[in-house]
Amino acid sequence: MSATPRVLITDAADLDHTIALDLLSAAGFEATYLDSRDREEILAAARGCSGIILGYASLDAGMIAELPELRVIATMSAGFDMVDVRAAADAGITVCTVPSAATQDVATHAFAGMLALIRQIPRSQALTKAADWSGTGLPVPPRPGNLVLGLVGFGRIAQYLAELAAPAFKEIIAYDPFTPAEFWPASVRQAGLDEVLASANVLSLHTPLTPDTENLINTKALEAMPAGSYLVNVSRGGLVDEAALLAALDSGKLAGAMLDVLAREPAPADHPLVTHPSAIVTPHTAYRSDASLREYIALPARNVVAVLRGAEPETPLRVPAAAH
Repeated sequence: MSATPRVLITDAADLDHTIALDLLSAAGFEATYLDSRDREEILAAARGCSGIILGYASLDAGMIAELPELRVIATMSAGFDMVDVRAAADAGITVCTVPSAATQDVATHAFAGMLALIRQIPRSQALTKAADWSGTGLPVPPRPGNLVLGLVGFGRIAQYLAELAAPAFKEIIAYDPFTPAEFWPASVRQAGLDEVLASANVLSLHTPLTPDTENLINTKALEAMPAGSYLVNVSRGGLVDEAALLAALDSGKLAGAMLDVLAREPAPADHPLVTHPSAIVTPHTAYRSDASLREYIALPARNVVAVLRGAEPETPLRVPAAAH
């Protein structure tokens, strides 16, 4: 490693990457920014770097193998599917995420989205813009107090969502085999995935994208849900089989879907879910707030500084032993 460690920041999107540059420079590191998700461009810029801060660009096993000086990878998100964490662990590289910078923001976005679906707010606004004040043709909305909210995953975001939603829904039921018992409030009933799917009038996804959860919500899962139910996804687009979801919306099996994430982003303007009358699609903005936008770029920089100084980072990703 050189006398002055080098750190690369890539693909910060709408985050102010100068915040990270300033923090890293103040710590005595040489920091550069590359506005690219291109594999070869990232590899070229990262050679000799001790740390990388990633937006949505990928860092696969082959890239990691070509970066022998790399000691820390910090994502600008709670998700880590853009990093081959097994390859990083095998190479002795610390991976850090941002698990809680936007907990309140993402949970609030999910709650607002499910209420907008149930209350038919986008369709209602379209009528008033067309000078139609009759409401004719709008589905009659169910009362949330008669509905069951199902959560797949019960980490920080889902826990905060449950606090927001408990007064509004008849019951909240959740599936998460990893969250310790002390984090389950009396207002949320723990159940298996099959029971959550079969019971949830509104299903909200809050789990990472892994090989085990890819296309978790597929044709079989959607068929198990109650007729006329709603799907909310503010986690990762790859959790949902989009063709199966489209078919469920077209058939009326699902009454609606609110998606802040899609499998491919940016999605084409004619994407069938973006244009579907029963879907609300937002441009991966659930995390946005004045507070979160700063922390999403500052925390990765602090994590990199800690690791390169030989200290414990604030939010290391704990890779299970089975993944090694």
